[in-house]
Amino acid sequence: MRLILHYIRKHLGVFLLSMFFLCVEAMADLLQPAYMASIVDSGVKNADIQAIGKYGLIMLLIAGAGALGAVARNIFSSYTSQVIGKELSRDIYTKVQSLSLENIDQLRPSSIITRITNDVTRIQMFVSGSMRIMIKAPITCVGAIVLIILQTPKQLPMIGTVLAIAAIFILANAFLGYPRFERRQRKLDRLNDVSREFLSSIRVVKAFNAENREEEKFSRASGELSEANVSADRVTAVFSPLINLTVNMGIVALLWISRRQDSSMIGHLMASVNYMTQIHFALNMVSSILNTATWAMASSGRISEILDAVPAQKNPVNPLKPKFEGEVAFEDVTFAYAGAEKESVSHISFRVEKGETIGVIGPTGAGKTTIVNLIPRLYDATKGRVLIDGLDVTKLDTRALRGAVAMVPQRATLFTGTIAENLRWGNKEASDAEIRQAASAARADLFIDSFKDGYATRLGQGGVNLSGGQKQRLAIARALLCHPKILILDDCTSALDASTEAEVLNALKTLSADMTVFLISQRISTVSRSDRILCMEDGEIMGYGEKEELLRSCATYQALYQSRIGGESHVC
Repeated sequence: MRLILHYIRKHLGVFLLSMFFLCVEAMADLLQPAYMASIVDSGVKNADIQAIGKYGLIMLLIAGAGALGAVARNIFSSYTSQVIGKELSRDIYTKVQSLSLENIDQLRPSSIITRITNDVTRIQMFVSGSMRIMIKAPITCVGAIVLIILQTPKQLPMIGTVLAIAAIFILANAFLGYPRFERRQRKLDRLNDVSREFLSSIRVVKAFNAENREEEKFSRASGELSEANVSADRVTAVFSPLINLTVNMGIVALLWISRRQDSSMIGHLMASVNYMTQIHFALNMVSSILNTATWAMASSGRISEILDAVPAQKNPVNPLKPKFEGEVAFEDVTFAYAGAEKESVSHISFRVEKGETIGVIGPTGAGKTTIVNLIPRLYDATKGRVLIDGLDVTKLDTRALRGAVAMVPQRATLFTGTIAENLRWGNKEASDAEIRQAASAARADLFIDSFKDGYATRLGQGGVNLSGGQKQRLAIARALLCHPKILILDDCTSALDASTEAEVLNALKTLSADMTVFLISQRISTVSRSDRILCMEDGEIMGYGEKEELLRSCATYQALYQSRIGGESHVC
């Protein structure tokens, strides 16, 4: 609730203006039965047409004022709730960008999406409902009680009993509803997890005819969400009729107590019954808004979990912004992912001179990607230090550091837009000539020029209209446009044929004279082009040196060499 009040305070002026018009509307609703009683008791009873016309005109003016108040209240409440929703979504998105990958791994991307969309919508509904209903309900309820007492004073004990019983039901509804609404949101997260995994892996699912298995997984998640929804709705289904029953019994009691009412006070009795109906409506509104508030509080807690998250990586108070040269060193570095049972890399130490090309090879799970993720501080070492040009990366300005490092992952990520827009992702100021030069170096120009629109060709989400090799070449060209001092190629030529890969690597060798390059690959022929090779296994360094040296001294490299080359005696 603290989070919601924080955003309401930012728009307090509009909120209070909406409350003013809401009060106008509520007062109009409360005055109508009183004047109706006057029409009956003073006009109809005495056949006084003038009195009927007079009070009728007053009722009409009051109704007009109430209608204008309702219109204005709707306008301001809608505006406020939409602005708060926009600001909440923006703040969550901005916060997520400031978090480290470790935080995002823990929060889970699908859950973050649910919080930005579904949870924000729940809070919008609560804010809008508060401005439209929640304030009006107590005003209407209190006003109706006071006017009933004024109209028929004997009803005070009955009114107190009705309100006490209804309050018990309303509070029980909120108390039992909160954990169920929270569980409903968790199950929605799970459904989004399953949906996201299926959609991102749909080609593999179809290739293995695994649609039935995925359908069963989705059905289980959907069923769990359905059960959570039923459990939450069951609370409302039980208590809402009980509240209705309590108030309706109050109306019956009102009529029973007034059965000997003086005929001259029939209008007052009608007004009292009308006010009981308004109390009934107000209590239902309170119950409904409390359900919304309970759901909003659960959503607020989930959103606060993101907004209050402390980034796992601490930015230095006075960050260094050196002129990067590209020398890299690892000093006894150990790293373990959050929640992992074992360390991904352990006691890693090596040094890379600026301008060197270092091949990194090892079996799957050796920790190759992990060590290069530590260079641009995507993660921070658990122990030890990662140095660039002799400076600890944790002391450097993060934006400056990542501006000096370009990464090309194995699974190339492209965005909806033109090829040129995707290439300019890392350097929006790149000229057309620079784009063409980078594309030529990555051998991407060969297929770009074959397209009708060339560099203006639009790509679908994730580059769905390109092959794996084409996406990898675009990703390499995009990295080259950044003019990095350190270039990390994480098995990013795996989808290229041997001939194209050789052309790309030869072009990179020419362009990377002043660039430190980390070349991760499963292919011996690829890493053999490096100045030195880092051979890893089970998170440890098995060997580090030139290929001839590793063939003589590193058993892991020898085994990889034999398995990939087929036992040939020559050295790549």
